[in-house]
Amino acid sequence: MDIFEELESIYSYYNDRKYVHPDPLEFLYDYNDLKDREIVGIISALLAYGRVAQILKSIKIILKEMQNPYDFLVGISEKYLKDLFKDFTHRFTTGNEIVLLLTALKKIISGYETIGQCFYSVYDENDKNIFNSLNRFIKILGNEINGKFNSLVSKPDGSSAYKRFNLFLRWMTRKDNVDPGGWDFIPKSKLLIPLDTHMYRICCALSFTRRKQAGIKTVIEITDCFREINPEDPVKYDFALTRVSMHDKEKLITLFNNCKNF
Repeated sequence: MDIFEELESIYSYYNDRKYVHPDPLEFLYDYNDLKDREIVGIISALLAYGRVAQILKSIKIILKEMQNPYDFLVGISEKYLKDLFKDFTHRFTTGNEIVLLLTALKKIISGYETIGQCFYSVYDENDKNIFNSLNRFIKILGNEINGKFNSLVSKPDGSSAYKRFNLFLRWMTRKDNVDPGGWDFIPKSKLLIPLDTHMYRICCALSFTRRKQAGIKTVIEITDCFREINPEDPVKYDFALTRVSMHDKEKLITLFNNCKNF
């Protein structure tokens, strides 16, 4: 079995919603309206750092207050948001940072109608991958938080792996048994791997990179390796690879061995 067949086998088995929990992605399944789902998606993705139990707890706290996310943001005042989340903390994230993010999303909705329309306004179909468009989107967010980049919205300076934003884009663009999709204007072929420490180790073992820093250059290099295997959907195996590493180490070792001939 070659590496493509091995990855397809892992995908067919583990890319299933029964393997999603515990994962912040699960919150998106509760929202059929795309306007709501993209708000829940960006909040959930940007809080996806630290212990997973704390991540889920923090997201639940915010979503409990929001009820219908789109209508909530349209009708809420910044003062009310400050009162609502004044005691919120999630690792390095303060209540003030949550308020900045929600206020920025509110302003984006006011100016573009939806988050998706905002991203579409900076999307360039001529780019090889989504990085430049993402950078422009982050700059819009940065403008809306008055340049106060923080634990949720980091500076778009090209040094980061942009893991949480790429995770958000995977959720919103891909549609299968796990990813709910909704943003049809972005081809799956342009997505980048949401590279965290765990996926970085897997990709090092696959010899997809020898870089010592897991920054955006490493992300692009790794994604290009997956693109050689699956040009139309290089991020397809992201979720399944994290799950096989949790549930079947022997299967992962077999993949590593097959990759030697890649």
